[in-house]
Amino acid sequence: MTTSRAKSFTYQTSVKWERGVEAVLSAPGKPDIKVSSPPEFRGPEGNWSPENLFVASIETCLMLTFLSLARSRKLELAGYESHAEGLLEPVYGKHVVSKVTVRPRITVKSEAEREKAKGIVDVMEENCFISNSVESDLTLEAEIVLATSPIPLS
Repeated sequence: MTTSRAKSFTYQTSVKWERGVEAVLSAPGKPDIKVSSPPEFRGPEGNWSPENLFVASIETCLMLTFLSLARSRKLELAGYESHAEGLLEPVYGKHVVSKVTVRPRITVKSEAEREKAKGIVDVMEENCFISNSVESDLTLEAEIVLATSPIPLS
């Protein structure tokens, strides 16, 4: 019989209101982030909103999960970038982020590495702490491409 010793962790943040619907989000040892309501809810342009941060936390966690699994499986990664979007809509009279779509573009060095990357993509959502913590429908649309070598100019 195997027993696991799960660890618990605590993360702290604080918010300090500045004016209107603007505030500063802080966390110990990290740079501050200016936050506000999004423009759709009368917030100013240019600040991070809770909606942006929600989508970004899922997108970032998926990337970090991929990188962790890639390291443990010895995948030679040439690049990783992604784009994500969240759909905020009324559901049963309340606004919720009902769907988040994350589109990673993973660049690998060989066809064999592409297969490894595909295997990691297949399990990255179930291993992501943040995606395991939200009720939004998550769609992962990964593209795995081979790195191309630049042609020397001669």
